[in-house]
Amino acid sequence: MELLFQIIFTPVVILVSAKMLSGIYIKDFKAAFWTSLSILIVGFLVGWFLTLLLNLATLGLFWIVGLGVITRIIAYAVVIEVVDKVRDDFHTKGFLPSLWLSILLAVTWGIIDYIF
Repeated sequence: MELLFQIIFTPVVILVSAKMLSGIYIKDFKAAFWTSLSILIVGFLVGWFLTLLLNLATLGLFWIVGLGVITRIIAYAVVIEVVDKVRDDFHTKGFLPSLWLSILLAVTWGIIDYIF
């Protein structure tokens, strides 16, 4: 059920962030839907590895003090950058808008996690 709500709300978050943030461009809702699926799939396949690398690079300090979400957000910002390079209808201008989108997605997914 949680995955279904992530699939439903992620395109909405992408569209809203494209309106709020100046560095994110998305063509339409259909593009937002396919972009969100791309982010979810690439995040599932590669996100854990990026998180592991970031935890090793920081010697696990964020994870030890309970701030592992920071490494997860940075890993998803990298995933968003990868999806940006692959998709033509989604564009971010640099790493900072990807980081902000990653933060918004983390908050949304955290709320969905909390509810379900």
